[in-house]
Amino acid sequence: MVFVQYTVQKSCNMEELKKWFSIIRPKTLFASLVPILLSIFMAYRYYNSIGEKTEFSISLSIIVLLCGVSLQVLSNLINDYYDFTKGLDKKDRLGPKRALAEGTITQSQMKKAIYINILFSLLSGLVLILKGGVPVLIIGLSAILFAWLYTATPYSLSYLGIADIFAFLYYGPVASVGTFYILTGSSTLANYSSVFFASCVCGCISTMILTVNNIRDISSDKTAGKRTIGVRFGKKVAEGEYLVCVCLTCVFSFLAFGVLSLTNMIFVLGLILFFRLKKTEGLEYNKMLFYTSLLNLAYIVLYLLDRLFLN
Repeated sequence: MVFVQYTVQKSCNMEELKKWFSIIRPKTLFASLVPILLSIFMAYRYYNSIGEKTEFSISLSIIVLLCGVSLQVLSNLINDYYDFTKGLDKKDRLGPKRALAEGTITQSQMKKAIYINILFSLLSGLVLILKGGVPVLIIGLSAILFAWLYTATPYSLSYLGIADIFAFLYYGPVASVGTFYILTGSSTLANYSSVFFASCVCGCISTMILTVNNIRDISSDKTAGKRTIGVRFGKKVAEGEYLVCVCLTCVFSFLAFGVLSLTNMIFVLGLILFFRLKKTEGLEYNKMLFYTSLLNLAYIVLYLLDRLFLN
């Protein structure tokens, strides 16, 4: 009897974990992981180039990763909560199912999850602030503010149609340059040029992900008063935004690593996805979201292969 009770309880706990794992949108987390990982690898190479490998901190790198992912999860949770309360997320939405809209969790439970996530972000961020000082404090507080402003206010960034800019910045240069600064403490501007341009590729990919999401939701966003680029100017212009970002990945990759770098292949992969996007309709946009998010993973793999074989 005790064994049966234990088995049932364990099964329930596993189901609860699976539910919350789904709620944090794990498929989207490449957006925060990759720009941070990129800077971690570049920071390691920096120490290697100056002959100070022992100065590289693995533990600090892990804390940066955890903090960065925590901030993205926070943004996802806040986005879910306020899109639901504003009536944007419903059971019949084209996008992936949302827990609040499906009734699998309550608003009270989501609020608790948001507060817990804020606490974790602050605690892990405190370690980074002690290491990096005021610049890191500014980055951390602005990231939390951005997560809140994305959907929480009457003048939310996503409803004004300017979230694309912030997605580019925070899932690109802010994440990468901030990480490199924390890990190296370098005050030489020249050391950041490659990091900056390399991270802009990540920023472009995150903007592309947001663009696919906005194209898919043009109809529902228009009804809810969410004035994305797709709503303001139409599907063709939004597809053009995707193509511009694809082209910019090539420019930024070239500036970061040179004309012969394997990372330039990200442009080819992005171009393939652009032509697929133009033929996509309805629920197929969810697959396009996932494929676009995989560009981040492809980018970090190409970077590692490039460093391994060509440099």
